[in-house]
Amino acid sequence: MEQFRAVVYAYYRDHGRHDLLWRLPGADGSFDPYTILVSEIMLQQTQVPRVIPKFTTFLQQFPTADALAAAPLGEVLVAWQGLGYNRRAKFLWQAAHMVAGQFGGVFPHTAKELMRLPGVGANTAGAVLAYAHNVPALFVETNIRTVYIHHFFQDQTAVPDAAILELVAQTIDRHNPREFYWALMDYGTYLKQTVGNLSRAGKGYATQSKFEGSLRQLRGKALRLLAAGPQREDALLEALGDVRGAAVVERLAAEGLIRRLGDGTYDLP
Repeated sequence: MEQFRAVVYAYYRDHGRHDLLWRLPGADGSFDPYTILVSEIMLQQTQVPRVIPKFTTFLQQFPTADALAAAPLGEVLVAWQGLGYNRRAKFLWQAAHMVAGQFGGVFPHTAKELMRLPGVGANTAGAVLAYAHNVPALFVETNIRTVYIHHFFQDQTAVPDAAILELVAQTIDRHNPREFYWALMDYGTYLKQTVGNLSRAGKGYATQSKFEGSLRQLRGKALRLLAAGPQREDALLEALGDVRGAAVVERLAAEGLIRRLGDGTYDLP
């Protein structure tokens, strides 16, 4: 276990991404849990290079949970454009409302409370605790999964996250879990580039569907069209130019990501 930690930290010392914006503390040396949550939600299913510019502009526009909660959802969706999976933006907006309302403006600081926030599961809650508060919470995501499968489960398939979590518990640096997880993330990124995405050997691994021609692409197109202003339904469907357009628009409206006005016009909420 000591050798494993030494390998992880050695890579991080020499090649770690020490300048990632969400890894930089505030002026007082602390890490803002809201900022960490924004980065974690953005990084779900989105690569770091795409997140970096969006993270910067998003926090300039919505620097606090209160600022995000005060904004219309449509404004948040426009700021989110380019990241995909727009439901994440709505979850983050709803989470900000919960923090401002149910938590009295104080960000939750336990896993149980964090998991009450929309879009926050056990792994995201663990990441917020580790990165914001330096708590040795246990969580697994794709880079971490890759590291542990490479070192402890070579040539195995259907490796359950529970088995990986046991090893995380045994190897975590309990004095500085924040930096240990940063090191795991960077080492895992390196392994993916050199030996492949070993997280595919995880039991719950599911391949991401092709984006081109997908419903995800069509949903994003609808939101981009409405970001330019309200559109009548017939004009919107014509602009989408896809037989699935009506179903996509209906679904987006049901999810609250767009709204249908009384005159048959659609707009962002």
